[in-house]
Amino acid sequence: MLLAQTAWAQPDDDDSLEVEVPSRVSAPPLAKAASLPAERDLLRRAVRVGDHLFVEHEGQQRQLTIDVALQEQLTEVLKTYQTPWAAVVAIEPSTGRVLAMAEHSEVDPGLRGLSTRALYPAASIFKLVTAAALLDVGVAPGEALCSYGGKRKVTPAQLLDSEKDLRCFTFAKALAMSANVIFAKFTSRYLDADKLKAAARAFHFNTPFRFPVPTDMSLASVPQDTFELALTGAGFGDVYLSPLHGAALASVAANKGLWRAPVLFEGEAPGVEERAVSEDVAAGLTQMMEETVTDGTARRIFHERGMRVPGAVGKTGSLADKQPFRDYTWFVGFAPKEQPRVAVAAVIVNDPRWRIRATWLGREAMRLFLARER
Repeated sequence: MLLAQTAWAQPDDDDSLEVEVPSRVSAPPLAKAASLPAERDLLRRAVRVGDHLFVEHEGQQRQLTIDVALQEQLTEVLKTYQTPWAAVVAIEPSTGRVLAMAEHSEVDPGLRGLSTRALYPAASIFKLVTAAALLDVGVAPGEALCSYGGKRKVTPAQLLDSEKDLRCFTFAKALAMSANVIFAKFTSRYLDADKLKAAARAFHFNTPFRFPVPTDMSLASVPQDTFELALTGAGFGDVYLSPLHGAALASVAANKGLWRAPVLFEGEAPGVEERAVSEDVAAGLTQMMEETVTDGTARRIFHERGMRVPGAVGKTGSLADKQPFRDYTWFVGFAPKEQPRVAVAAVIVNDPRWRIRATWLGREAMRLFLARER
């Protein structure tokens, strides 16, 4: 089935920038992380009054949209598990209201801003952008390709059909299982740099992020070279994402293709919305994200007894740096599928010995919020 093509959102000239993207190998942003200035750290400055947080901003007392109980629960989780670097953001998709921005660094306890900084390789979370571009050009979720290898790297030879290709996945299953070679193959066969750049722009990469707390622009380098483009489409490129942006990205599918800007102050109108992808593309993404939870890389975590989140959909991501070793894991998603009430993004950067990873953290953010709503 050919899905309806999206009229990709075109940001104003001042908002769509050609930017220099650092190399993940030679210049990982986390190595140069600086703390958020105290005067700009609205959550740290906020004062609790009953069940609400208030902060002075631009000469006024403003109430934050933060769900205090959820914020405290998630912060306590991060501290209890002594996460080296971690952040988790929860958003109400239909309005953009930010429900939680919890963060903690056991390595540097004074480091603030982990939830709004694009310090982390997006890894396979970028497959959602690639998937949107592929759906837009007519690749159906049931279309299948075959491959071999590719767990940790992809080679040019693997992009060619071979008698070694004994592992076959549909497009939907490839997203659910984060099958790197399959995604690289789909990218090389159906996309060019312009199409992937347009999809990245529609999801607000390389675009300034307007938010009361200083928020990094998430960066995506989309190369012209066919093989390098395929690697980027599979999640191996120089692409960086902030957790706040990750939650907003997940909200696009939840909102049937609409991008809604995050909101931090109560009383403001819902975040500015724009059409990022068509409703058909959003439906396709949601279908494939559901398979990630039911039969894919998130299945085990979301099927733990007593810890299930009915109707959850999502996408996992993982990538590791060698020197120094850093294990990046991601989860973005929303729940419930039919009437989304919360979208989350969780990232954890672990040392060789770890206690929790991002899929577990993302599930807990969903579960804790929805459990109180019943």
